[in-house]
Amino acid sequence: MNIDGPNFVATHPNIVELDRIGDEIAELSAHLDAATARLLDLIREFDARGGWNNGFLSCAHWLCYRVGLEMGAARERVRVARALGTLPRLAQALARGELSYSKVRALTRIATPETEERLLKVGLAGTADHVERIVRGGGRGDSGNRGSPGGVASAGTSEGRRGRPRGTAVRGRSRGTAIRARSCGTAILRRFPGRADD
Repeated sequence: MNIDGPNFVATHPNIVELDRIGDEIAELSAHLDAATARLLDLIREFDARGGWNNGFLSCAHWLCYRVGLEMGAARERVRVARALGTLPRLAQALARGELSYSKVRALTRIATPETEERLLKVGLAGTADHVERIVRGGGRGDSGNRGSPGGVASAGTSEGRRGRPRGTAVRGRSRGTAIRARSCGTAILRRFPGRADD
């Protein structure tokens, strides 16, 4: 029996190198998001000042021609750029590389100045996939009210049809998990024991 002390296994050089590469990917992604924030600022100003109005139908059409974006992507860039003009906290988080463009794109579909702070917290806490699920589900809330946080109607706290508080909706139920978006703008990820992913 060896009583000299605990045995430490050195980290394999490949793991150290892969960690370094992973860190570089994350850092570069944050830089790209910051550059995207600047691009969206410029698109918003160009659009507002009518810079595209020299033979093009819209700013999106101009982006297709000049930058080579596909029409759907161009329209989405213009929509997000316009929305960020009224959502400074989301714009700042994107510019600092704290939120990815994917999260911001999703959040701007339902965010208002009143719900921005709560939705920013959702964006910071969840993955882009979680945020997208919450936002997509938001349009199919109890009353379909897209203007409320998470798109779920703020209908008080009485019990709804399915025994959960009114103003909440279960989203993305699959493989033993569910995302619950609440009318206050928070989201809860819940696991159910004994389901397929346990």
